[in-house]
Amino acid sequence: MTTAAIIVAAGRGTRAGGDLPKQWQGLGQKRVIDWTLAAFEAVPQVGHVVVVLHPDEMDRIAPRAGLSVVAGGETRSASVRNGLESLAESGIDTVLIHDAARCCVRPTLIARVLSALESGALAAAPALPVTDALWQGAGGQVTGTQDRTGLYRAQTPQGFDFDTILAAHRAHAGDAADDVEVARTAGIAVEIVEGDERNLKITNAGDFARAERILRDMDIRIGTGFDVHRFGEGDHVMLCGVAVPHGRGLQGHSDADVGMHALTDAIYGALAEGDIGRHFPPTDPQWKGAESHVFLSHAVTLAGEKGYRINNMDVTLVCERPKVTPHAPAMQAALAAITGVAPDRISVKATTSERLGFTGREEGIAAQAAVTLVPK
Repeated sequence: MTTAAIIVAAGRGTRAGGDLPKQWQGLGQKRVIDWTLAAFEAVPQVGHVVVVLHPDEMDRIAPRAGLSVVAGGETRSASVRNGLESLAESGIDTVLIHDAARCCVRPTLIARVLSALESGALAAAPALPVTDALWQGAGGQVTGTQDRTGLYRAQTPQGFDFDTILAAHRAHAGDAADDVEVARTAGIAVEIVEGDERNLKITNAGDFARAERILRDMDIRIGTGFDVHRFGEGDHVMLCGVAVPHGRGLQGHSDADVGMHALTDAIYGALAEGDIGRHFPPTDPQWKGAESHVFLSHAVTLAGEKGYRINNMDVTLVCERPKVTPHAPAMQAALAAITGVAPDRISVKATTSERLGFTGREEGIAAQAAVTLVPK
């Protein structure tokens, strides 16, 4: 099954306020439409994206591989039809039609719609049951109530068998609230799939702040780190903040805490901030023999300054000796004290390399780490 997505962005969006239509307004570090496009381009099943723009705004999105731009029409339905017609000879099997102003759409919701189409539905759309009481009103007063039984709040993307919805649009006269209305007018059954409360449509000025909060909650960062230090003279090794007795020590410019170095690099990696060497150059003599908690504390502080906190950390130490497991609880406690992360969100474990490689020959210790950062 080959799938394309049509992103409808030809409207003027005057209720949202601002000097620009809502799809072009900034939201965090991107425009509204950029968040929407990123969501669809992250779904492997979507092979092509068509963006339908107002004829005066065709230069606001540059065509690129997998993305084309089409001029919209006088109405939403006309704009969708233009998008569909641009795909008429492309061999597309299914199409998703989505409003650009729903910039918080998640790939999981897109996948639910596609799953319904893959199961044989000619049309499927996400929706949420109406759970609030419904009133009728006039003049600022309640004039009656409305039964909410069987009522749903419609969302996009709405998915369709391509040939079926193209024929329905070609036969439809006038505008429609959405493409489900076009499909139903043509006698097409539409399957309801579970919607998402976070999939709001930016309509009014206050919706921008709500959308930004939702998008921040989606901004999860994952980083990995790896480090190696060789053995040298000494009577202990520093591992994750704990001095572990051993017949040799680890060599390094600092205290050579290989576990803490891997964790620090994992945090920097999640922030796209390089590695320890960028922030604490080994050529700088002031860091000679430095305790590694200085590096880890800096990485944690930097994450906080960028609006993130550490959700969890996982470090694996690779060595034949010393034995790590007896010291793991103390290492968890030490890392918790440095980072402020609860011990039950910190994993410290060890493995051997089955006597293979430099760790198997007991020439040194390696460590790999992973961290997850979430918005504060």
